[in-house]
Amino acid sequence: MHELPVTKSILGIVLRHAESNGVQKVVSIQLSIGALSDLEEEWLQSYFDHLSRGTVAEGAKLQVRRSNLTFFCRQCSLEFSVPREDLDDTQCPKCGGKDATVVSGTGYSVESMEAQ
Repeated sequence: MHELPVTKSILGIVLRHAESNGVQKVVSIQLSIGALSDLEEEWLQSYFDHLSRGTVAEGAKLQVRRSNLTFFCRQCSLEFSVPREDLDDTQCPKCGGKDATVVSGTGYSVESMEAQ
């Protein structure tokens, strides 16, 4: 159910940009969602369909891209990315260290939108 406040936020961002750019109709919205985020695409779209009724974003489709996780190695200071499927054995590709902190990959962002 945490998709609802996230979807409200996404719609707010889209509507602000649409208004400031004189957009008549939003067709699609490209989202980047972190690999560790548990946001479900189908729930996001469902809530978006409901919340966007009567706005320029009504009927817009959400297009989701899952982003990799980015880590910071505390041993050699390298920042590196790891796909979700490789999380079980995360180690720095430069020094082989396993003492790393997550920098990104848990949040979401509106990357772009297609409008008419």
